Amino acid sequence: MGMADVPPPSTETTAPAGRPSRRWLWPGGLSARLLILTILFVLGAGLFVVPPTLAAFEEQWLLDRIRAAELASTIAEADPARKVTAPVRQQLLANAGVVSVAVQTDGMRRLILAAPRDLRSPYLVDLRDQKPVSWLTAPFQTLFGGDDRMVRVIAEPRFRSGEFIDIVMPEQPLKDALWGYLVRLLAITLFVSILAGLAVYLTLNAFLVLPMQRITLAMERFRADPEDPAARVSPSGRRDEIGRAESELARMQADLLAALNSRARLAALGEAVAKINHDLRNMLTSAQIASDRLAAIGDPKVAQAMPRLERALDRAVTLATDVLAYGKTAEAAPQAQALPLLAALEAAAEDAGLSDNGVRLIARLEKTAQVNADPDQLHRILVNLLRNAREAMEGQDGRAGQVQASLTAEGALSVLRLADNGPGVPERALAHLFQPFSGSARRGGTGLGLAISRELAQAHGGDLALVKTGPEGSVFELSLPGVPEAPKPKRTRKKATEA
Repeated sequence: MGMADVPPPSTETTAPAGRPSRRWLWPGGLSARLLILTILFVLGAGLFVVPPTLAAFEEQWLLDRIRAAELASTIAEADPARKVTAPVRQQLLANAGVVSVAVQTDGMRRLILAAPRDLRSPYLVDLRDQKPVSWLTAPFQTLFGGDDRMVRVIAEPRFRSGEFIDIVMPEQPLKDALWGYLVRLLAITLFVSILAGLAVYLTLNAFLVLPMQRITLAMERFRADPEDPAARVSPSGRRDEIGRAESELARMQADLLAALNSRARLAALGEAVAKINHDLRNMLTSAQIASDRLAAIGDPKVAQAMPRLERALDRAVTLATDVLAYGKTAEAAPQAQALPLLAALEAAAEDAGLSDNGVRLIARLEKTAQVNADPDQLHRILVNLLRNAREAMEGQDGRAGQVQASLTAEGALSVLRLADNGPGVPERALAHLFQPFSGSARRGGTGLGLAISRELAQAHGGDLALVKTGPEGSVFELSLPGVPEAPKPKRTRKKATEA
């Protein structure tokens, strides 16, 4: 019997109703997303550099105009008569790119070069003292401040003495220079961003994305066919988180493959055991019928051997029944209802072989005590517990066996306490007491009784536990949902009326 076939992973993805399966223009692959995000982040980081770069370019451009105008003013003042003809003045102003040059010395402002008067009022830019915010926003005010404006620039002189040099110039040449520089700057920023993004992408893709793709592909192929050797991931030996993920995935695949193989073998073995057990039970039933006929013969030797034969047949039938019951895929959901606990205990004690002449049941609970449980499943739990107690106490000498039952309430649960005076649970059986085929306390037992009983109790919302064991006996506690008490009707007093 091979493993169950697992369908290969589907390449189509379905989305909830009313939603698109994928965002528009957003790639689904991790590599493409990483490339786009890397370029965007690097481009965004580059754009942060644009405002200070533009501001520095504008400041330097204005300083260049200042220095050119300052040199023109020194040339004009080099004339001994200090009178410059109009053509020379226009040539000096054109070379400097300004319309007027003035210098302030000793508190007096002196106009050195001037073109015909322009009626447009200039705005002021003082390069001697600029605030950071105004320095960063100045290029954008120049670019988007309007057309045909004039600008007045003040700066400290370098080539001559004086407090400051003052020029007036048209803004359009500065705006044209800024636009050209901005276009070149954005192109360079975009180019550098793409190169840096590709470099970061290739690095991250080599160290992160490709290993993750390899791990993802291995998981998908392993899910499709766990027995495919190509689906096993090979650890790369890296010491980082990716290497640890590869190692853990390889270990998990090995463990899961072993578990699947073991499960397949157990399923095949269980199916074979169920068939054999079913036939064995029929044979044992026939043997029981034959033993009943032998008992009716009346031969003393046969009568002497019959009890041992009957006990062996009973144990064999019980074992076959328990194995078949445990081999079911799942227990039916309990159909809980209010049950009188005392009647359920007495019926289970009778089926478990308890009697006044042997192991006795002493029920210390009220006749009205009730629990919420499935009748059949509660009967199976109680029969398993009482039968185990009887079998543990039947062979002891010196004291009569008895099982005392008491009921207490713990919140919403009713706890049934079953205490016997047997020899206690052996030490070797305590560790696996509730595990099937491992927790039997007697020779020849399967350990299925307690495992099934605990499973049924937990299905009710309760539990089964061994709370005490020793030479003086064992105590099991079975917790089940209790039945809430009905509210008592309130008594009303009639008021006496005076005659």
